[in-house]
Amino acid sequence: MLNKNKLKTEIYAYFLLVIGSLLFAVGDVMFVNPYLLAPGGTYGLANVFNTVWPWKISYYAICMDIPLLIIGTLVLGPRFGVKTVVSTVLIFLFTWLIETLWGYNPVIHGGIDEVATDVHNYVQIPHSDLFFVPDYFLNTVVAGVIYGVAIGLIFKSGATSGGSDIISMIIHKYTKISLGTLVLVVDSCITLTTLIAFKQIRLPIYSIILIAIESKVIDLIVDGIKSYKTAFIVTDKVEEVREFIINDMKRGGTIFAGTGMYQGAERKMIYVTLDRSDLVKLKSNLRFLDPQAFVNVIESSEIMGLGFKALPEE
Repeated sequence: MLNKNKLKTEIYAYFLLVIGSLLFAVGDVMFVNPYLLAPGGTYGLANVFNTVWPWKISYYAICMDIPLLIIGTLVLGPRFGVKTVVSTVLIFLFTWLIETLWGYNPVIHGGIDEVATDVHNYVQIPHSDLFFVPDYFLNTVVAGVIYGVAIGLIFKSGATSGGSDIISMIIHKYTKISLGTLVLVVDSCITLTTLIAFKQIRLPIYSIILIAIESKVIDLIVDGIKSYKTAFIVTDKVEEVREFIINDMKRGGTIFAGTGMYQGAERKMIYVTLDRSDLVKLKSNLRFLDPQAFVNVIESSEIMGLGFKALPEE
């Protein structure tokens, strides 16, 4: 039974990997490349190369991804699993297929014949009678959502992004600069190539907006929409608050004993994790249960266990 469940989990993971890789290719070829954007990563750089020196995006990207995976494995060890390699290959194949069959025509445009005028030469012509018109902001939002869903699904499958992130990992190993800072620096440098190549300041700005939207969508896909808060409650009415949490809110928690720093008096603190609606209920009732209570509420990015998200099987 355990092996069957594990097999189902793996099949589902690879399903997410395939869908995520396909969506990434769609977002890159149909939305990012036609508007000359480069939201970081090897495919962002490949988009710039593709426009300046015409060659397929997929060819440029795979020529960067394979050496980076090899160098990353040699320097960092075999931390890039099979799914990351599969994802790299799938994105390459889907990108090649879409750019071969579709070309580099944008989805958001005023007609195929007018794409070169409206997008590449930056001339805005009103087309009020058409379903789509050239629109940098709309295209950026849509591309950010597609990228976010794609990468979120890839992450949920258990694969990593690889690509230019490997450069950040290698630099991190030898400099100890935070990985988040290095990823930001590397992706920013790639984004700024659009300014150097096309001399348009709005291109890196739109690319940065795309990255911001993408990151938020990734969080929604990976962590889910439900938002949880963790509350630490210091109160003299521990029993009253405890009964309200257990009986009225149907939640559990933990009670700690502590000592106040100012007077040295022993106090008790309740630790409880709640969703947003329960937190509102708790705060409104604490005014009556103990108006002198001290409450510290913090964001909880992920909660696993009984009553929340199930613990991973592996």
